[in-house]
Amino acid sequence: MDTLGLPVMITVTPAGIQDRDAARDVFWRLRLTQPQITQIWADRDYAGELVDWARDRLWLTLRIVSRPKGTKGFVVLPRRWKVERTIGWCMNARRNARDYERLPQHSEAHLNWALITMMTRRLTRKSPRTGWTKKPGN
Repeated sequence: MDTLGLPVMITVTPAGIQDRDAARDVFWRLRLTQPQITQIWADRDYAGELVDWARDRLWLTLRIVSRPKGTKGFVVLPRRWKVERTIGWCMNARRNARDYERLPQHSEAHLNWALITMMTRRLTRKSPRTGWTKKPGN
């Protein structure tokens, strides 16, 4: 689960494999491990036959998030910022800033470790108001 309580599935592939080519395997594993998920948001690179394949074979709705027409420069896209933010948090873990691993499974393990560490810290930290008392005279 990520920090929002959503399931997280990490797959590391060689640099020569496009994300959309690895998506079928990821979606298949997602369907097997998280059958309650019925909708996936993806960027426009995943559009095309993958949308039909996911609907016909796995009964998943693949929603494509695109930039609004006519926009220039940086635009916050709905749903996508959550993924980008989570990836940014994972990269704060020093080990994930560079790719030192020989096997993809090791990279996946380090990413999972970083996510577990983030979630554990969030669950165990005190709320900002815990132990807070107003000082006299303020």
